[in-house]
Amino acid sequence: MQLRAFLEEKGFYRIPLKKLVTGHYKFEAKINDIKGSFILDTGASTSCVGMDAADYFEMITHDSEIKAAGAGAINMNTKVTHNNSFQVNDWKTRKMEFVLFDLSHVNHALTEAEETPVNGIIGGDLLKKCRAVIDYGRNCLYLK
Repeated sequence: MQLRAFLEEKGFYRIPLKKLVTGHYKFEAKINDIKGSFILDTGASTSCVGMDAADYFEMITHDSEIKAAGAGAINMNTKVTHNNSFQVNDWKTRKMEFVLFDLSHVNHALTEAEETPVNGIIGGDLLKKCRAVIDYGRNCLYLK
C-alpha cells in the first residue's frame, strides 16, 4: 500500500506543497477565513505570523514577554494571538495560537532568492497537534 492511500485511509488530509529555490516548502492557507501564504518550517517550535499581518488576518493580539529568535534574527519583540481558525483547503482547525514578530528578514531572504514574501511560518506546534506527516519525495503534507 502506498503512503498516500494508507494515510488517507487513516483520516489524514493531503496538502500539496511548493518547493522554493531556498529549499523551503510553501503553501496557501487561511487564518480567520483570510487567505495568506506560509512556509512550513519543522525547525520552528511555534507557528508565527508577521507583526504587520495582524490586522490583515483580523487577529486580536496581546503583548508578550517572549523574545523571538530564529531565521537569522535574535531578541525580537513579540505579541501573541489566540483562538484563530487555520484552514488549508478543506482541512480546518480552531483555537490556533500564533506568535507575531517582524518577518522582514525572512521575506528579504525570499525576495533575494526571487521568491514572493510570506505572511507566516507554520511550525512544530501545529505539526505535532495534527500528527503531521511530510512526504518529501512527493512534496506534500498530511494533517489529521
